[in-house]
Amino acid sequence: MAEWQKRWNTIVGKLEVVADATAVQRLLDRLTATQAATVLGFVNAHAMNLVVRDGACHQALSAADVLLRDGSGMAILYRRLGLEPGLNMNGTDFIPRLLAAYRGRRVAFWGTRQPYLDQAVQRSAAMFGVVPVSVHDGFASVESYLQLARELQPELIVLGMGMPRQEVVAARLAAADVPCLIVCGGAILDFLGGKVSRAPEWLRRLGGEWLYRLAREPKRLFMRYVVGNPLFLLRTVLYCRDGGVARHTV
Repeated sequence: MAEWQKRWNTIVGKLEVVADATAVQRLLDRLTATQAATVLGFVNAHAMNLVVRDGACHQALSAADVLLRDGSGMAILYRRLGLEPGLNMNGTDFIPRLLAAYRGRRVAFWGTRQPYLDQAVQRSAAMFGVVPVSVHDGFASVESYLQLARELQPELIVLGMGMPRQEVVAARLAAADVPCLIVCGGAILDFLGGKVSRAPEWLRRLGGEWLYRLAREPKRLFMRYVVGNPLFLLRTVLYCRDGGVARHTV
C-alpha cells in the first residue's frame, strides 16, 4: 500500500459519520459540554488531496478529536467503499449551529482579514448571542494565538485561516492543553463577514456549491476544483480498489 493510501486510511478511519438529525443534536450536546482541549475538523476532497502531499496537514488532521465528512466528493468515496455517507456535515452549515449552542459563552474569532473579520464577529454576536473575547486576523504566529488563549480563556475558538494552517494551529493549541473547543472553520468567517456568498439552496442540495464558488473565484479556486476534483476521484478509484477502512458512526 502506498504512503498516501495509508494516510487516507488514517483519516477515513477517524471520520465520524452523522446519520440523522438526532445524531446531530447528540454531537452538539457533546461538543458544548467539553471542558478539555478538543479539536473539531472537517474533511472534504481538498483535505484528502492535501494529506497526500503534506505530512504536517496529515499529522494535524489525524490528531483532531472529531472529524466530520464534508461535501459530495467524500460521499462518493464512502459509496465506493460500500458505506453509507450519512449527512453532509459541512462547516458552513454546522458551525452556525454550534455558535448558537454557545449562546452567552466566551468565543475567540481568529482568521481572515478586516473588515470581514469584524463583520463576522458582529454578526455572530447579534445572531447567536455569543460573547466575543478575542478577535484577531489569521496571519499571526502560533505563539501569539497560544498566548491569547491562555490570557483570555475562551470556551470556543473559531479558526478561519484556511487549510492546512488552521489544522496546524489547532493541533498546537490542543497540545498546549487549552481547555476549550477549537473549530477548524475554513471560510466560515468569510461567509459570516459577507466576503463570500453561499450558493442558492437548490444548488447546495445537489452538492454543487463548489461550482458556484468556482464561478465566483475562478483564479483562486482553479487548482482546488478543476485540477483537484478529478485528482481526488482518481485517487478514490485507486484507494477503493485496494480496500479501505470502516468508519465511526455517531
